[in-house]
Amino acid sequence: MPDPRHRLIVALDVSSAAAARKIVAAVGDSAHTYKVGMQLYTAEGPAIVRELVSSGRRVFLDLKYHDIPNTVGAAVREAAQLGVSMLTVHASGGGKMLRAAAEAAANQPVSPWVLAVTVLTSLDDGDLNMLGVRGNVTDQVLRLGALALSTGCRGVVASAHEAAALREDLGQEFAIVTPGVRPAGSGRGDQVRVVTPAEAIAAGATHIVVGRPITEAADPAAEARAILGQIG
Repeated sequence: MPDPRHRLIVALDVSSAAAARKIVAAVGDSAHTYKVGMQLYTAEGPAIVRELVSSGRRVFLDLKYHDIPNTVGAAVREAAQLGVSMLTVHASGGGKMLRAAAEAAANQPVSPWVLAVTVLTSLDDGDLNMLGVRGNVTDQVLRLGALALSTGCRGVVASAHEAAALREDLGQEFAIVTPGVRPAGSGRGDQVRVVTPAEAIAAGATHIVVGRPITEAADPAAEARAILGQIG
């Protein structure tokens, strides 16, 4: 059975390297992969990514690139040079952009996974309607998931609510990284579509992203181990 620690991504949603280091130290060996998102990257820049990678951690760089193909391809190359294991692009950037990202990653000595963000877990059907998107959240997730697969992306970022349908449509080899995961009893935060760790894995997710339930716990390592017990 695969080590469940490979499936857990701890979100470093903090504003300083010092705070990130404290979380990583507290979690210890209970997780291997850490998400560096816009907040921490804007505060600390690529140095925090290099530090995590050099310490043996895997980095999920969640900057959700969304620009013209050449610009996104160049950004992916720079991210690969930093040593990240996974990175995100917005699937709504279109097929040319996704293909540029996937090709840029594939041409690096060590290729990071390019994951296409489908529909943010803070959005619901009403939000999509306001944006002029036809159909509901599931329809849009499946459309964008198929686009990601066809353009060479390694996987998608999507809610567990759509994971089962994605798995059926896209096969068993495609990665599904699920945010909006909170253990039973945790608050929803600003997420609309949330699930428990066990529900996410059962639905077909390959990885789950967990932030505050671990990082704000009295004992982050114990909380991480409890989650591992639910997904192992």
